[in-house]
Amino acid sequence: MESHVRGGTRWRRFAVVMVPSVAATAAIGVAIAQGALAASFSVSGQQFKVTAKTLHGEGFEQYGALDVVTPGKKGEDPKPTPVAVSAFTDATIVGLCQSVVIPTPIGVDVTLVLKAGPDKDHAVTAHNLYIDLDQLDADAVFTNINIGVAAGAKGQPGPGIKAGDNADGSTFAQTAESADLTDVKQTAWATSAGTFRLTGLSLRLHLGSGGQCY
Repeated sequence: MESHVRGGTRWRRFAVVMVPSVAATAAIGVAIAQGALAASFSVSGQQFKVTAKTLHGEGFEQYGALDVVTPGKKGEDPKPTPVAVSAFTDATIVGLCQSVVIPTPIGVDVTLVLKAGPDKDHAVTAHNLYIDLDQLDADAVFTNINIGVAAGAKGQPGPGIKAGDNADGSTFAQTAESADLTDVKQTAWATSAGTFRLTGLSLRLHLGSGGQCY
């Protein structure tokens, strides 16, 4: 997972549409690719792909923010990038796949593919999971959803605004008691979790950019 200092600049009144996150990015895979996890970080210029057969999440919240993307070339300035931050108090994921393409100094890409949670009896579980994404495709069902609430409002489900995001209470957000997503595909910039248990973990590296999750 990215090990830099996160630039959690708030994007006020970022009216995100109904794009709840699968929140299923594999923390170990990103940690190997980018370094040790930190509580706050600016994101690298690399996105990663995630798929999942199913996700059941309890306590959902989503709000808009800007991530500061680290430039890929010397002399370039960090680039603010809009994201939808999705958070789950607890998530259970079946059929997780995460892939990231890692450039190397010799000009050959290396693809890291991580899989876990092969079936419902051996699912991936996570607690206080946050993910910064900009694309999601899935079928979704929400229970007791509220759209347009203030981010971090008291009494709402979900783990709340992540420390460092500096929410002022006026930012557009949506919350739900639970969410069920199937056939998930997403691209993301960053993720973090209080705990992340990957049952049946399988990690593979190969040359080139082929063999990604989708």
